[in-house]
Amino acid sequence: MSGDGDNGNDAGGTAGDEPRDIGGGHGIGGPHDGGGGHDGGVTGGGVTDGDVADGDVADEEAQGRVGAARGVQTGPEAAAAAETGTAAAETGTAARLQKLFEGHRLTPTQRRIAHCMVRRAADAPFLSSVELAELAGVSQPSVTRFAVALGFDGYPALRRHLREVAPTDKPGDTGSYNEYQQAVQAEIDNLRRLAAALADPSPVSEAGRLLAASRPLPVLGLRAATAQAAGFSYFARKVHPDVRLLDEGGTMLADRIDAAVRAGASALLCFALPRHPREVVDALDYARTAGLTVVTVADSAFAPVAHHTDLLLPAPVGTGLAFDTACAPMLLGRVLLEAMCDALPDAQARLEEFDAGAAARGLFVE
Repeated sequence: MSGDGDNGNDAGGTAGDEPRDIGGGHGIGGPHDGGGGHDGGVTGGGVTDGDVADGDVADEEAQGRVGAARGVQTGPEAAAAAETGTAAAETGTAARLQKLFEGHRLTPTQRRIAHCMVRRAADAPFLSSVELAELAGVSQPSVTRFAVALGFDGYPALRRHLREVAPTDKPGDTGSYNEYQQAVQAEIDNLRRLAAALADPSPVSEAGRLLAASRPLPVLGLRAATAQAAGFSYFARKVHPDVRLLDEGGTMLADRIDAAVRAGASALLCFALPRHPREVVDALDYARTAGLTVVTVADSAFAPVAHHTDLLLPAPVGTGLAFDTACAPMLLGRVLLEAMCDALPDAQARLEEFDAGAAARGLFVE
């Protein structure tokens, strides 16, 4: 299925200051290199013609491996236990992966591989180098160089390390959900990972204070992230005196950022989801140059916007359907709204005023 004609090249690899983010991770280097896929859809790619395996394929087949697409166990109590176990395994593996990647200066291609591994955290210890290359849209030798950059002798050594630190009690394949149920289950797992990341609420609380103090508050979201930005802006206007939605790109985007700065804005909130438009990266750079503090909700700490952001709040997206699903970013946006309300002393009064006006006008059907 094709998308809306987005250019397949992501933004270039200019690195900036390390952004802070929830979940204990930091962005690594700059944004990743371009790849296939459609707007909001599954990123494609494959092994470059002429690439030769580096000797790990035979090792992988000798050890046996689990494919990237595995069914979820069904059954009465077993199903619930499997779901909980899988979510816990993914959360722990994702955290370990991010910790492993921290402190390494990776190339754009290597950052793309890191991003893919975090998004497929539960499968990462069991993927062959060829499978990982296809999922990340890079060449197989690039996966080998990535493992070496992390300090391992090769990809088999990296994978053995991940298997040693990953939970061993994986659910058995006694049955599987259909593709629609699997997509829902993946989103449930994404929400569980978000809940685990929010164990430390301080980054979100800090973001809430920054957004509450900015008058006006520009909210940026283009293409796949437009709905997230619009939803946040709709509710934020009920408690914040001046929220300005920036949902259109083009030459006017910089003008609207300038207007917000002239009116007194001190921060900008951005929602950034795959595929990441180059315009968003450019707009964030422009906003920071203009003196705004940038808070970004993105799909990963390794997203292309990471190094163009002052405070990064990652929330994973689902990739099991033709177009990405973004329940976790939407929920994180609502959590941000709550944190902003906590930082606005008159938020409750504004809500009560709105409710009174809505009742007087008969705005809603009860």
